[in-house]
Amino acid sequence: MQRAVSGEKQVVIKTTDKLPLNVFRYIGAGALLLLLAACAPPKFLSKPKIPDTIIPEKEAQVKLQPWTFSALYGWNDDDRRDTLSAFVLSCGRIKKMSPSAPVAASARITGGTAADWVGACGAAEKINNPSINDARQFFESWFTPYLVADKQNPDGLFTGYFEPELVGALEKSDIFQTPLYAKPDDLISATLGDFDEELAGNTIWGRVENGKLKPYARRKEIEDGTSGVKLKPLAWVADPVEAFFLHVQGSGRVRLGDGTILRLGFAGKNGRKYKSIGRVLIDRGEIPADRLTMDSISDWVKQHPTEGRELIQQNPSFVFFRKLDGPGPIGAAGVALTPGRSLAIDRRFLPLGAPIWVETIDPLNSKKPFNRLMITQDTGGAIKGVVRGDIFFGAGADARKMAGNMKRTGKYFILLPTSLLPQG
Repeated sequence: MQRAVSGEKQVVIKTTDKLPLNVFRYIGAGALLLLLAACAPPKFLSKPKIPDTIIPEKEAQVKLQPWTFSALYGWNDDDRRDTLSAFVLSCGRIKKMSPSAPVAASARITGGTAADWVGACGAAEKINNPSINDARQFFESWFTPYLVADKQNPDGLFTGYFEPELVGALEKSDIFQTPLYAKPDDLISATLGDFDEELAGNTIWGRVENGKLKPYARRKEIEDGTSGVKLKPLAWVADPVEAFFLHVQGSGRVRLGDGTILRLGFAGKNGRKYKSIGRVLIDRGEIPADRLTMDSISDWVKQHPTEGRELIQQNPSFVFFRKLDGPGPIGAAGVALTPGRSLAIDRRFLPLGAPIWVETIDPLNSKKPFNRLMITQDTGGAIKGVVRGDIFFGAGADARKMAGNMKRTGKYFILLPTSLLPQG
């Protein structure tokens, strides 16, 4: 497919990744880390090689190329009403910022200041019960699309995540033996951008020992009770594999015996690097790569309980939770995520709260495009790179199926306020 490009100007932002840190929450890593089946994109998308690693190059260049709405594949077919509602939620964060504050993690990242967004936010908040046409006209009136590329490459990887639901209880029993822990009192985080703007968007976790920040205890030490850390369980669940997947997703629900739903959200992590247990099973020859799914991993662990526990503990990363009241789950932008409309990105390269047009492939049909307008409202431990997105699909069996099969190549286009003229 040929597109009519509006102009040839490219905006370049260079970012030096000095520390290869795994510093974001592990929400949404399921499809990338657990599903490795190759996909065949239809003709309307190019077919780049899916990277073998989730770590970006040491030097990354964000290039923005001005585009037109008419050149966005499928733009006129999308119902953007839920996207508009999601954008209004993100505007709540922007309105609390100083007008001169950058909306991104650093002033070096494209996105402008809060003042550049207040007009669009004010207009969005005034739209009541919008029609499909109202939503489309709003975004076309207030924004300009830009193709996002890493250097000269606009192709990237898209995965999915969901909000799992587990059966559990508030007290330990013969059935419910696996704890979900609250954030320990001595677990702290450091936002590196506060110390060096070159490291904006990076956060590390650990605890202070003898005046120095050290990584927290590993998963094995925490689960075996040898960490020496005081831990408080928020709930107990029956299935240790589902508990592990809850760590991967970063948030979820626990259904208690009386039908009450306890919603848990990400509160912190131990600062250890994530290791894919799916990759371990493939390397061992236990499960072929083209058959690796969340269900196949779960079945293998249940069939090998002793080896399964050892397998899970090969991933040293561990996530802690907090109780959530009201709508959720809550993304890194501090707002409730919208199923099918919230996107996790690498905030070292793009701002949170921005509309972004995604062009990829349906997770359940390799011949069907998956093109829609989303809002950047989250981050993820596996979401690293300039063109890298993780789609939130919601809760329930359908969401799990969509997220579990989402590993597609594609492109995206960031929508920036028309008043903002990126300099490059």
